[in-house]
Amino acid sequence: MKAAVLKKLGEAPVYEEFPDPVIANDQQEIITIKSASVKNLDKARAAGTHYSGYKQLPAVAGIDGVGLLADGTPVYAQGVSGTLAEKAVINKGQYIKLPEGIDADTAAALPNAVIGSAMALQFRAKIKQGSTVLVNGATGVTGIIAVQLAKYYGAGTVIATGRNARQLEKAKELGADHIISLLQEDAEVITQIKSIHQQTHIDYVIDYLWGRPAAMLLEALQGAGVNYVSDKVTIVTVGAMAGDLLPLSSGTLRSSDIEILGSGFGSLSSRQFQQFNTSLLPEAFQLVAEKKLHLEVDVVPLEDIQNAWNKPVSPGKRLVVKVS
Repeated sequence: MKAAVLKKLGEAPVYEEFPDPVIANDQQEIITIKSASVKNLDKARAAGTHYSGYKQLPAVAGIDGVGLLADGTPVYAQGVSGTLAEKAVINKGQYIKLPEGIDADTAAALPNAVIGSAMALQFRAKIKQGSTVLVNGATGVTGIIAVQLAKYYGAGTVIATGRNARQLEKAKELGADHIISLLQEDAEVITQIKSIHQQTHIDYVIDYLWGRPAAMLLEALQGAGVNYVSDKVTIVTVGAMAGDLLPLSSGTLRSSDIEILGSGFGSLSSRQFQQFNTSLLPEAFQLVAEKKLHLEVDVVPLEDIQNAWNKPVSPGKRLVVKVS
């Protein structure tokens, strides 16, 4: 079969022939791959910088994908073997059937973005109807999905921040009530957040940036003096695109009812991941099929994988490899 074959850690996989995958027991089956996305996790594993990296090379890259079962049923599944290939091994029954009306490329790109948005909103923030949600870093793939899902889950007001003007306007088209450019001076960003916070209390922050943008948020949300009584603000950090550290004053936490949580593999339970697979992700697939949830992709054919692997992807889009 043709596949994206990783020969050396730190190098892009190459398009070439590779032996067909073989099932190891009767609890596995073969899937014919249609499309598979390339995510930061895929690249980190290929670079040898992730703990779940490859133990033996050469190997087929890719951790999940969309394809057809033997009976032609279209599904999304995580691979036992690499998924950037014409065929892959998956565990029997551990897949999600795709609804009619969804294309394979978009379906392949969606799961990672839903993990980073729906899990944070539902399980960590525990979003409530009518609440106000600020998505910090709403111009990336996952941030754009978070804006849309926050509205779908019942947020009354959604605020989107980011550096890309086009993507901020896109966020507004898709449901954001306020947009704030992080290209402005820090003082102006803080002033705008404070102004909105005074008008409609910000209940939840879903943060993909951390670093300086998160520090500005904390400054904007902190208390205003000895007679100030605040309502709770829950900040959920999902990523650290702007830096892994930020200064945190004890006074900031003592002056406000601010709760800081993380959302990632280590902070979510097996029960919550089961709910993701049985409820949240199937629901998101259905929303895409009904054109109620929007995601943009950059699609390349499998034979172009080596050139596409390290090329910058368009802002707000996920790289998807079309296999067949």
